[in-house]
Amino acid sequence: MEINSSNLVDANTLNQKKFQAVDPKTLNDERLKEVCDDFESFFINQIMNVSLKDTKVAGEGAGSDIIKSMYTQAISDNSTGSLGISTMLYEYLSENNGIKK
Repeated sequence: MEINSSNLVDANTLNQKKFQAVDPKTLNDERLKEVCDDFESFFINQIMNVSLKDTKVAGEGAGSDIIKSMYTQAISDNSTGSLGISTMLYEYLSENNGIKK
């Protein structure tokens, strides 16, 4: 399977997260951590969507895609922080941007 931008990011995922630009001047420690956690959740969701795309883990039929989507969303939301991506990103951004703690 070829991985490209068309099968990694879809409009539904972007609409669910409602990504917004963050003004660095108003970014504090708590908000930075939240943004980093959201990124890790999004990243896990994309990995799971690609890896489960052709499986029948949720059965077959019209409802299987909905169930798969709900499953991957729940796993990614509850796994935030487990890969360490959000922690590494948070540490890098807070050190290099002078974020107020």
